[in-house]
Formats: sequence, structure tokens, C-alpha cells
Amino acid sequence: MHAARGWRSSCMSAGHASRTETVMPEQPPKPARPSQDAPRAPRHHGNPKDVRKGQVTTPLPRDTFRQRFLARFTDPAYRQEDEALDRLERIAWYAYQEGRKAPRTHKAGPGHADPDYELSDEWRAASEAVRSAQQRQADPATPSRVLLVCAAARNDYTCPGEMSKSWRLAGRARERLEADGIEVDLLDLSLLASDADLRIHPCKACVSTAMPLCHWPCSCYPNHALGQVNDWMNEIYPRWAACHGVLIVTPVYWYQAASPLKLMMDRLVCADGGNPDPTSTHGKDVVRAKALELSGWDYPKHLSGRAYGLVVHGDVAGTEGVRRALADWLDWMGLIDAGPQARLDRYIGYYEPYATSHVALDEDPGVQGEVDNVARALACAVRQLRKGELRAPDRGLVPPRQK
Repeated sequence: MHAARGWRSSCMSAGHASRTETVMPEQPPKPARPSQDAPRAPRHHGNPKDVRKGQVTTPLPRDTFRQRFLARFTDPAYRQEDEALDRLERIAWYAYQEGRKAPRTHKAGPGHADPDYELSDEWRAASEAVRSAQQRQADPATPSRVLLVCAAARNDYTCPGEMSKSWRLAGRARERLEADGIEVDLLDLSLLASDADLRIHPCKACVSTAMPLCHWPCSCYPNHALGQVNDWMNEIYPRWAACHGVLIVTPVYWYQAASPLKLMMDRLVCADGGNPDPTSTHGKDVVRAKALELSGWDYPKHLSGRAYGLVVHGDVAGTEGVRRALADWLDWMGLIDAGPQARLDRYIGYYEPYATSHVALDEDPGVQGEVDNVARALACAVRQLRKGELRAPDRGLVPPRQK
């Protein structure tokens, strides 16, 4: 087994078992398997060695690292273990300096562009979970399944002290979907705010460097050298892969999607064009990734063909903008909307007190009925999709400008 070493090569660029020296391949490696029948994008001229540096060039100072590490243990209950914490902090500092992002790796093996590359055990497990979920989703014998996302950050276990209206609306949608024979996987993103040490870490925007640098599923986390662990996405990716449809219920926060939802959205960029074989880029080797994209990349849409519905609610402004943004995002990823009634944005308790917003929902049978219809429309779309009766009319077209 091999532990990635070197702060610059592993922590800064977040690779797997990174090499300290970048070697330009004579012929850039291809992904392990084709993702589309469509022709590959045309080649582009450019120098893959043109890598812009200088934004962050030094690691954390020793004192700052120690302060941040020990901040988790300020409770006086830990004081009897101060010596043990000091020892752990020194180990963590060593791992940070050495860039031990993925300390457990094995050779990738057959089916990869570089079978000898030391591939992260944790990424391999995540990839196998996604692959297994995709196989179940494609099996006509499996039950129809909808991923129901409750996107509000509020729940009654922590500071807000009360459940969210999104939770209640998601509950209505769940009842309707199950009544129509749909298996429902309820994903409550509010757990990010109430569960201990549960995270959706931010997208590091590898795709903006080169599309093949963004791996499917995401390989940026966990990063043990940086303490970026407990990332929920390795569970969430298979849940997206396993579903035949998705229904998102979200409030409006400052004219935008709720922050837990936006974190998940950004991390799903790897589902739209992501590279399923990290060995083709030797983890996070920027030069290799740029060369691979410039040689022609087909931008595989790993979640395309699923149906979707939306419920966006607010109290003053912003619902239409958020609904459009979410629909545009899902359309771009190749999902198919379940019809106009399945893309809902409504105000609940318009300009009324926050303290009575649940009462406003109680007294709004119109919104309740419309949410029921979103679920009914999505259930219908899923059934039609699985029978081959609902297909995107433009599915056979190849975009002249792929991205």
C-alpha cells in the first residue's frame, strides 16, 4: 500500500497517490470505458502544460494548524486527555505536511487506463457503490424509485426548534408517490445542520481546470491530510444513481436555493461530464487532465434519462427564480421534467409572520393539492419512462458545442 506524499502534489491539488514529478504522456490516456455512442468532441489546440499558479503557495503555519485541530476539543471534559490530544495533533500535523490524502491504496487493476496506478480504496468503494446502484436502476424487475429531497436546513432537533415546511410538503409528496406504487428514498438535507460531523464539503471546481480532472464519483474527498472527512456525498451519489426520478422540495433562502441543496448540486457536477477513471489522469495530475480534454472529451451525462419534479416555496420573493434555476440545472444534466404541473413555485403565508407560517400552510389547501399533483405527475412520468413511452425528443442529437 502507498500513502500519497508531498504537500504541494497531494494537499494542494488533492490527488490520489500523487507523483511528485509530472510526466507528460506521449499519447494522453483514454477513459476506461466509453460513456456515449455520440462522437467525441473535436480536438482543440492548446498547451496542456500552461498551468497557472500563485494563488495559494504555502501551507498553514504550525500554530494555526494546532489551533484549528484542537478547537474540536475545547470542552473541559477533554482536559484529562490533553497529553493524548497533543500526540494526536502531532500525528495530524505530520500527515498534513506529508500530504497523506489517501493513505490506503491498491493498484487499480484491469479495466483502467493505468492498471498499476495506486487507486484510493475509499474512492474504489464509492465507485463500486455507484456502479451497483446504476445496475439496479437499469434492471426492469426492480421497483420504480424516486429520490425525494427535502432541501431545507431547518429541523426541530437543533437551533430552529421546529420542523420545516419543506419536510411537511415532502411528507405529502411521499404519501402520494407511495400510493401510486413508487418506492421513495427520502433524503433529508437538514441533517447537515443537526447530525454530528456530517458534511457535504464544497466542490473544489476541478472541472474548471479540465473536465477529466473531475472524477465520477468525486475523488476530492475524503482528504485525510486536510481533515476533510465524513463527506455525505459518497452515500448520496448511489442514491441518485439508483432512482428513476427525483423530486426536490426546497425553500428560498435569499433568492437562492437552500445552502444544503446548493452544496449537493455543486458536488453533482461530476455526474455531468465527469471522468469515471482517475487513473487516466493519475489522480489530480493537471497536465495529464488538460491533455486528455484537449484530445477530445465526450462529457458523459451519468444521470441522464431520469424524470424530475420541483416544489419551491417562499414567503416574500424569489420562488420563480429558484424554480427556473433548478429546472435549468436538471435539464442540463439530461433529466426529463414531468410536465408543467410538476414544476411548482408558490408562496405560503405571503408577508405574514414567520411564527405562523405552519398555520398558513395548514390553511392553504391549494398548495397542498398542487404538491400532490407534482407527485402524481412524477409518478406518471416514471412509469412512462420505464415502459419506453417517455423519451427526450432531442436524445439523439449531438450538441455542436459540448461542455
